[in-house]
Amino acid sequence: MAGVQTAVALRERGFAGAVTLIGAEPHQPYDRPPLSKAVLLGKAEGSAFDIDFEALGVTLQLGREVTGVRPADHELDTATGPVPYDVLVVATGAEPTRLPGTDGVPGVHLLRTLDDAERLRPVLAEQHDVVVVGAGWIGAEFATAARDAGCRVTVVEAAERPLAGALPAAVAAPMAAWYADAGAALRTHARVAHVEPGAVVLDDGTRLPAGAVVVGIGARPATAWLADSGIALGEHREIVADEGLRTSAPDVYAVGDCSSFPSRRYGRRLMVHHWDNALQGPRTVAAGIVGETPAVYDPVPYFWSEQFGRFVQYAGHHEAADTTVWRGDPAGAAWSVCWLRDGALVAVLAVGKPRDLAQGRKLIEAGTALDAELLADPARPLKSAAR
Repeated sequence: MAGVQTAVALRERGFAGAVTLIGAEPHQPYDRPPLSKAVLLGKAEGSAFDIDFEALGVTLQLGREVTGVRPADHELDTATGPVPYDVLVVATGAEPTRLPGTDGVPGVHLLRTLDDAERLRPVLAEQHDVVVVGAGWIGAEFATAARDAGCRVTVVEAAERPLAGALPAAVAAPMAAWYADAGAALRTHARVAHVEPGAVVLDDGTRLPAGAVVVGIGARPATAWLADSGIALGEHREIVADEGLRTSAPDVYAVGDCSSFPSRRYGRRLMVHHWDNALQGPRTVAAGIVGETPAVYDPVPYFWSEQFGRFVQYAGHHEAADTTVWRGDPAGAAWSVCWLRDGALVAVLAVGKPRDLAQGRKLIEAGTALDAELLADPARPLKSAAR
């Protein structure tokens, strides 16, 4: 998404120079969210972007892996020789974290690429017993698809609740019931000792039958190829970009999952591994390349997830909040949570309440102060709590 949208944004801004899009995968550039939904369930053959790259004047070099970059020489290194550049945009995304000790074990899967989804489609079609390692966003989405396909599903999570790394305990706790409602078993405080063909063995000795194992325990920026480049990396090995998404190297930008950027709104550097960031960032990059003075890149982070029959949306960043306000009963079908800091909305999570999300996102962008008491009434439009 980030690479493709950068190419599109450059043309939209009148950039007339050569644009080359290099990707290690052999497939036509594609969108990732459908991989855990329609593509996985066989309802779609793929999710290629509906873009005429030839008409756009964008050269695709697919199936070509970049192994390094030499900023002083303005050259990329690949297995088939160097590639010169005037301006480089790094949009290599993130790669899934592998479960230690599972390399080469048959039946262990990741879900990040189109090839991953294609390998998993027959698993669902044949209704294997499936063990999902990790109760984060991707684990929940895959468990949802597997249950829809009629598989018996067990989700193993080392923490005490789903989404432990993403949401506060009080907010994530109600989501644990969604698994049982969907007929999936959720085992928390459960660590994998090892995986063997046909089974997952937990550290307490429990053996879980597993025709397939899907690992969803996080992702990390795909930046190992930059090791000797001199381009500054952050504590998570992400590329450190500035407010215009420029890196520490001249004429090199970084956008999407592989990078972090400073947020004035939240007073910290953010690394956002979500689709909307890969859609928004390229506009800033393209503006910088064509010589415009781009607006500071400081978006309100946004993402969504479809799991167990629920549409979950989140906007903002809640970690610095000092007040939490619930709107509705988390045991119900539709509810939301708002986080405030000094009276202003900084984040909102909406379950089945898209209007709360849409209004909340605008209020976060505007830095609007809200009346917490009015906000707590789910019958009132969220925006009506503005002071």
